[in-house]
Amino acid sequence: MADKTRDPAMIEREIELTRQELARSVDLLAERLSPKRVAQRGVAKAKEEAGNVATDIKTIVRRESAERLSPLTGPVLIGAGLLAAGVALRLLLRRGKQDC
Repeated sequence: MADKTRDPAMIEREIELTRQELARSVDLLAERLSPKRVAQRGVAKAKEEAGNVATDIKTIVRRESAERLSPLTGPVLIGAGLLAAGVALRLLLRRGKQDC
């Protein structure tokens, strides 16, 4: 049996509030599940994972390099590069004098 002690106007207000809450919930779900939002979340997740992979690779390379190379490797490589550049420059200058 129906509760005759409740005011019909009060019941109508409760129904209207329930409808509004339900409408908000449906709107939030629709927004959360829209293809555009799903794609944006997927792209953000992929970028985050790519950054994590890049950081992991960088850490591994640094660790491997530090374990294999001596502290003099950097200066030796710089010196070798300067020597190679000097030889190349000298050969170019000689070639230029011969063409004249």
